[in-house]
Amino acid sequence: MQIALDAMAGDHGSEELIAGALLATKQADLKVCLVGDETLLNKHLDKLAVSSDSAHLITIVHASQVIGMDEHPVDAIRKKKDSSVMVAFDLVRQGRADAVVSAGNSGATMAAGVRRLGRLNGILRPGIASAFPTQKKPVILMDIGANVDCRPQHLFQFAVMASAYSRILDISDPRVGLLSIGEETGKGNSLVKEVYPLLKNSALNFIGNVEGKDVFQGDVDVIVCDGFVGNICLKISEGLAEAAMQMLKDEIVKSLPAKLGYLLARSAFKAFKKRVDYAEYGGASLLGIDGTGLICHGNSSSHAIKNAIVGASKMVKLDINRDILQSLNREKDAAQVEVQPRKAGRVL
Repeated sequence: MQIALDAMAGDHGSEELIAGALLATKQADLKVCLVGDETLLNKHLDKLAVSSDSAHLITIVHASQVIGMDEHPVDAIRKKKDSSVMVAFDLVRQGRADAVVSAGNSGATMAAGVRRLGRLNGILRPGIASAFPTQKKPVILMDIGANVDCRPQHLFQFAVMASAYSRILDISDPRVGLLSIGEETGKGNSLVKEVYPLLKNSALNFIGNVEGKDVFQGDVDVIVCDGFVGNICLKISEGLAEAAMQMLKDEIVKSLPAKLGYLLARSAFKAFKKRVDYAEYGGASLLGIDGTGLICHGNSSSHAIKNAIVGASKMVKLDINRDILQSLNREKDAAQVEVQPRKAGRVL
């Protein structure tokens, strides 16, 4: 198993990414290929003083270009064919790597994956799925930003893909909910109303509409929405978790009893912080491409990168794409979509 890591992405620089790669090789039986400026990456490896036990698990493939976070995704991958993220997906296409992990421009990562690997047969639009913490067990939300304007068939396929992906969380018969403004049938915008009967008539374990307040209850395993709504949910969730921790800290320092209470409950606070920390989930998965790719938060620590690399290897081992294709084939009548082969390079 070899994971290609876009080693030029992220807010903390290549050294943090390499540290995450080293942690991954110690936790799981895999190798990591660092993709980027060979001279720079070798300097970081020397600085980290990689042990002989780990050195053979880390390789470097040179890439002369980097796609910035502010660049237009499609334009960037067309102009920068030797960028680190493009070269990483090339390695998968060539069979030299099994998956790609990147903490860079999410749009460019998705575009590079589609351009280099193509879509799975029958998939109209690949999307991004992310796991969220809840009161019980994590829930998978899809799409979280890849597709802001969707048709009913797109959301239906998101449900199929996310349900197959839920195996990563050891869920065998995921409960699927459609994000809307009310639980009652008929609530929502025209898109929600049109996709509802597709989900209801499918073989998926569809439980109906769910509201925003239900996302963190843990009573549903997969929540489906378009990328516009999903990305807002993602950003609000991240912001709320950070704000809650900061407000709690502000209240603790206001009085001595509060400080003493914190000391007594410090372990509970640490457990809560870990439970809501995005780093524990590694990254968001690109579903619908003919390969495996994970997008990490730009602010990812080495711990988050490690979890993303290990998560990518688990996706490959579980062969999530096989399950997606099998589920899609079973559901093609319900989705009213004819499954046709797609070729790499035809999308962009």
